[in-house]
Amino acid sequence: MIIDMNNKLAQKSLIVFDLDGTLTPTKSPLEADMSRALAALLAEKKVAVIGGGNYKQFRKQFIANLDCPTGLLANLFLFPTTATAFYRYEGGWKNVYAHTLSKAQKQSVRKAVKDVFKEIGYVPPKKTYGKTLEDRGSQMSYSFLGQDVVAQLGKKGVRLKEEWTKKNTPLKLEIAGMLQKKLPELEVHAAGFTTIDITKQGIDKAYGVRQIEKYLRIPIKDMVFIGDALYPGGNDAAAKKSGVQTVPTTGPKETIAIIKKILNTE
Repeated sequence: MIIDMNNKLAQKSLIVFDLDGTLTPTKSPLEADMSRALAALLAEKKVAVIGGGNYKQFRKQFIANLDCPTGLLANLFLFPTTATAFYRYEGGWKNVYAHTLSKAQKQSVRKAVKDVFKEIGYVPPKKTYGKTLEDRGSQMSYSFLGQDVVAQLGKKGVRLKEEWTKKNTPLKLEIAGMLQKKLPELEVHAAGFTTIDITKQGIDKAYGVRQIEKYLRIPIKDMVFIGDALYPGGNDAAAKKSGVQTVPTTGPKETIAIIKKILNTE
């Protein structure tokens, strides 16, 4: 993709990134070249990261592998579980808010998943890795291969997720649609490669961008959102509803090129 600098990306004061598929391969550690690019960006800009994983996953996948001077972390803002939680650095990572699902809502999700699978005759794979339905506090997430497939199998797990997605995306969308009908008071997203996320109603990437505007007091016009799934139906596409400028990426390698464009260092 050729980025037209006439769009004045370099003048944006806040750069918002999706996590999986944008900054890192799915559920995989931040790589050294991306760490260097982000450290350079944090020296010049404020950066927010939104993803479907919980805070623990953000710490393991992203923060633990970010080689960055501690003094720059004040410019970094984390919005895990689709921005239903917010963490900022103040001498350590502090939770600002968390919109937790109620016990009754979580139980409704568990029942809906069982009912939908029974109705369509869905049979899970013989081998899954870790929990399939994970309670993330402010989000319930169903992973068809298990939440730990990449943690346990590494690059092989990434390939399994990619292969599953190519074959089963229509199935995932069908199940997500059926779950939404059974859970009208909640929001169902066919997120990532092999996951369906369920949150409180109205929670999506547009909500996340608005939360960033509210808590960081930075106007949406001064932000840009970068994600790998901005296409129609993609889990980043909802960000466009907020009015934020968006830039698509095909993955971490292209994201680094975009960062260099923003910093005028290419």
